[in-house]
Amino acid sequence: MPFLGKDWRSPGWSWTKTDRGWKRIVFFGHELEDNNKEIDLKELCSDNNENLFVGEVCELANTKRKKEFYNNNTKSQFVFRDKWIYVQKGSTKERHGYCTLGEALNRLDFSSAIQDLRRFNYVAKLFQLIARSQLTSLSGAAQKNYFNILEKIVRKVLEDNYNPRLVKELLQDLSSTLHSLTIHVGRCVLVGNVNIWLCRLETIVKWQQELNNMQIPKQMYTGMSFNDLPLHMQNNILCKLSDACDIINLGQATPTLHILSENRTLWKKLCQFHFSDKPFCRNLGLTRGDNVDWKLMYFTLQKHYPMKEQYGDTLHFCKHCSILFWKDFGHPCTANDPDSCLMPISPQHFIDLFKF
Repeated sequence: MPFLGKDWRSPGWSWTKTDRGWKRIVFFGHELEDNNKEIDLKELCSDNNENLFVGEVCELANTKRKKEFYNNNTKSQFVFRDKWIYVQKGSTKERHGYCTLGEALNRLDFSSAIQDLRRFNYVAKLFQLIARSQLTSLSGAAQKNYFNILEKIVRKVLEDNYNPRLVKELLQDLSSTLHSLTIHVGRCVLVGNVNIWLCRLETIVKWQQELNNMQIPKQMYTGMSFNDLPLHMQNNILCKLSDACDIINLGQATPTLHILSENRTLWKKLCQFHFSDKPFCRNLGLTRGDNVDWKLMYFTLQKHYPMKEQYGDTLHFCKHCSILFWKDFGHPCTANDPDSCLMPISPQHFIDLFKF
């Protein structure tokens, strides 16, 4: 007889021949669980037991319900041994297809990366850029992985009190994007049911409330504290900070730190670090006027030029192999000098790699 089944990969349905023709056999769940139980086919196919045959609609509904339950309760859908990915933008004789942003999000193990303080800011900034412009380009599986990792980021901030300001900005951008897509644009640009996205939007609001209500406990130390250091050492530490918000927040701790945070030399070095390579700003280091308000100069230049980003560890791209990877994990490189082929990838450059 011809092959009959729901899917060409399945073994097909079970059929039996009766006086009235062929009939499909569908067993109950408790009968399928016991593989050793003998089933009388004649009894099932008799005219008096037609109620044993379950309709196709009920069977498919039950299968769909089990599948949705499994998907909703699965946190990590992909487990890859290799922590690198080949970046391909077109088809060749050896390879067909191309690599997507969602595939890279699944392969590069960002769940483990956020546990490393060197990579936390890098991953958070990357997720912020995805939330602003690339959320609709992710597949359904990649979007699920995105929100699972985002939940881990929020939990780490709540547990370790590490850099809550960056995560608050990330959630604010993501909330604005989802609100715009679900309310104004509609579900046509989103993968999945719009109700799922509304639930995710409610979850983001809940995370924002938890971060706003977060209180950092006072640390009790019996040894030397930051205030016990000489003033020139405290000033050197402030000069190592590249974020103006961190300098301002640190200056609000004590009156001495407030005086150090208002130092003109400190803000002049900050301007030179971020904007000395920008057009019309190459002569910042030559300016010797004592009447220049370098703090005001910094915030004025910030409106026109992007700040220089600084991370403890970043993803690297091998120009010889076209492979994106974390440097600690490495990759299978065939170059004679692999280190000369490496190029650090900023979060924005990571997004640009997957724009076609």
